[in-house]
Amino acid sequence: MKEKAYRSLLKTISWRLTGTIDTFIVSYLVTGKIGLAASISVVEVFTKLILYYFHERIWNKIKLGKEPQAPEYQI
Repeated sequence: MKEKAYRSLLKTISWRLTGTIDTFIVSYLVTGKIGLAASISVVEVFTKLILYYFHERIWNKIKLGKEPQAPEYQI
């Protein structure tokens, strides 16, 4: 089954939230500064949202590891 673009967008957002929380925690542990950790997290959220979205769309076109599905018949 082919994924629609909005599904990739929703997956992008949910993954980015998870990743940004992780980045914030790691940045805080490394720097010890909440402001700096927040700044790092804000910058990376936007860059990685864009990168992940296109990464997901490209992989959606790659046939490697996909099995063809039988057509669904409607009566």
